[in-house]
Amino acid sequence: MQILVVCGAGASSTFVAQRLRSAASAAGMDVDASAVSRTALDARLTSADAVLIGPHLPDAADVEAAAARLGVRALVLPADVFTDRDGSRTLELLSTLR
Repeated sequence: MQILVVCGAGASSTFVAQRLRSAASAAGMDVDASAVSRTALDARLTSADAVLIGPHLPDAADVEAAAARLGVRALVLPADVFTDRDGSRTLELLSTLR
């Protein structure tokens, strides 16, 4: 499963993506999570299965709409996602997209 974690510049989403990959690996799941900046998202959206949107992204609704047009599942992450130190909560949130 190809997951894109998007934020404004791609910095904070890097931590979320790394933790998500770790949690998925520990759970025996095949998840490839990558951080992507908002400006680079459009070019990569067609290859994604799901997009996790940083809670601080000002145009989150636009990202959700773009994903929906392509049949890609999307979820705006909660504001406290950065406190998920092992990625388990983010993995649980991802499972709600099925």
